[in-house]
Amino acid sequence: MKAPAFWWQARPSFAAWVLSPVGTLYGAVTVRRMAQEGEPAPLPVICIGNFTAGGAGKTPSALAIAQILAGLGEHPAFLTRGYGGSLTGPVAVTPTHTAAEVGDEPLLLARHFVTIVASDRPAGAQEADRRGATVVVMDDGLQNPSLAKDLTFAVVDAAFGLGNGLCVPAGPMRAPLDRQLAHAHAVILIGAGERGVRIARAAAARGRPVLHAHMVPDPAVAASLAGRRVLAFAGIGMPEKFFATLRGLGADVAVERAFADHQPFDVATVEALVGEAEAEGLMPITTEKDAVRLMGLAGRTEVLSRIGTLPVTLQFEAPDEVAQLLQAAISHWRAQQDGT
Repeated sequence: MKAPAFWWQARPSFAAWVLSPVGTLYGAVTVRRMAQEGEPAPLPVICIGNFTAGGAGKTPSALAIAQILAGLGEHPAFLTRGYGGSLTGPVAVTPTHTAAEVGDEPLLLARHFVTIVASDRPAGAQEADRRGATVVVMDDGLQNPSLAKDLTFAVVDAAFGLGNGLCVPAGPMRAPLDRQLAHAHAVILIGAGERGVRIARAAAARGRPVLHAHMVPDPAVAASLAGRRVLAFAGIGMPEKFFATLRGLGADVAVERAFADHQPFDVATVEALVGEAEAEGLMPITTEKDAVRLMGLAGRTEVLSRIGTLPVTLQFEAPDEVAQLLQAAISHWRAQQDGT
């Protein structure tokens, strides 16, 4: 699904108001679902979610959290439903899997830590336990009540915020902010922007810590893009964020091609993109998430080698604060298991 542009307008448009009764119903259903009690897991569960439908930065946040956990001596395993993949699991992602089987995000996560795809989250947590994990990092799941969570981070892009503040399909919200904040223990605010400031205030009013972070592009790739004319394409929640990042690095984005989030690429589309770029003297470039979907185009290695990729990582401004929250949640879970 490609998010409608009116979702991200500061004020609701006419189309948003027309759809708002449906959005109100959608939000109410989500609120009721979130109130359900989840099954206990054999490991502490750290959930990385967001308030909206769209690319707020959950996957980079999950990776950053897992790295901090590893630094604390833990053995994290990612748990994801594998959106866009055909396998229901539980299955551990391997390099032989494709995005068509397990989804694009699990392929990125599996490059770093054990990654379990499971539509049944409790069964996925059991599989993570069998594979030697000491903690589960659930990529997405704020609104999913199937598994009990010990610490939940809600990720927000400070520049885009909550869009028009209405619920799907009238806006990007999955449920009203206050009702979702009740289920989040902390907010990860990525980047800067007035919309983010408003969310930080709302979180603080509910006693939720706000953890500031920013995206850092790969330095070598970033340096190579300065002054380079490119054709940029992306099938992520907010493709415009990728295009803006490229411009911020000094690239001349001559052509933008936005696709729906998780959209599979076919050979004809990719060859057309590369052909257009080369005809105009441009470098075709995309995101890491798009790149793993491109890898499924068997027999097109030569074409794919001509497409650049911009890796990004998330860095917390105060990683020690994040580590303290993680340690406290895990220690509390273990104390409960010991009956103390």
